Amino acid sequence: MGGDRHVNSEAVAEPLLTLARSRDPFDREQLLSRLVELCESRSGDLDPAAAREVEAVFLALVGDAERDIRARLAERIARAEWAPPQLIELLARDDIEVARPVIAASPLLKDEALIRLITEATLAHRVEVAQRPRISEPVVRAAIDCDEPAVLTALAGNPTAEITPPCMLRLVERAKTLAALGAPLTAHPRMNAELAQSLYLWVGQALRSAIIARFDVDVAALDAAIAATLSEVPPRPNRQGPTAGEIRLIEKLAGADQLKPGYLVGALKDHHLGRFEAALAKLGGFRLEDIHRAVIHPGRPELMALACASVGIDRGAFPTILEMVRQCTDGLPGGGAEGARRGTAAFGPFTPDIAASAFRQAIASV
Repeated sequence: MGGDRHVNSEAVAEPLLTLARSRDPFDREQLLSRLVELCESRSGDLDPAAAREVEAVFLALVGDAERDIRARLAERIARAEWAPPQLIELLARDDIEVARPVIAASPLLKDEALIRLITEATLAHRVEVAQRPRISEPVVRAAIDCDEPAVLTALAGNPTAEITPPCMLRLVERAKTLAALGAPLTAHPRMNAELAQSLYLWVGQALRSAIIARFDVDVAALDAAIAATLSEVPPRPNRQGPTAGEIRLIEKLAGADQLKPGYLVGALKDHHLGRFEAALAKLGGFRLEDIHRAVIHPGRPELMALACASVGIDRGAFPTILEMVRQCTDGLPGGGAEGARRGTAAFGPFTPDIAASAFRQAIASV
């Protein structure tokens, strides 16, 4: 009847279910378009039975559709308030290219679903959750608990996240060993003067200047604390890095196009640490002294890990490389088992170029 605001469930659902059963790509595209248009225009008019049918069709589409169709669907309904929550959560757990717009914008993803993504989904999904605007304090805590460098860095760079003082304190403490946190934490709107003083002790000179400019801190006392801390650092092995002969050898191999990432493991197997350092610097386009500083750092294996990631070394090979380097350096880079775990975690879901950039930024802050 014309006055009835409810749409008959059979009239709405049956044509859509017919399209859903079809394997023809054109029908799939028609199904996607018609279903979204229907829900956008009549979501308030659907009776419960029709809404359940529509949800069933959506789930059938997603469960059996090609990835590009799922991606278009996710883009189309990422901000929709009418979408079935079960469908939204399903898309949020899909391949990251499909999930990204839903994780970033869907108002139907509640804290419980976001926390499940952090604890159960891939690292790329966790990063997207950490970057989501206005995430709540429980979600922030879950992101910090996962202790993934890429997730923590994304969270620190999220100015709208509800990072409470206890959570900010945990991030500042983590900045002692994760240099990438320094810059975003220094600029974060929820940073306060008390925590900024703690952060001051662990960042480079440029960020210390930024802290001084933003907060009222006792610079003289902080610099004295830094000096006292440095005086307590145990002496490092007296190593001078690669010899001139080792550098010439690596240059010759590179000139003959015979220098490959696999050479790094071979050099370490023969206990030629100088050749390893020279080769890693050459392959990554890094300054030799920066590689040497990463190799003999007393507590941050993630520096060397970023350099290795930038030249194509696999995450699974890094623990072996780290152990062989430590055998040549009396345990450096230090940090023990926890340092080894941080080093492995530094192999994030990013390209070698990004790993190289992260290495240069991190080593500059040491």
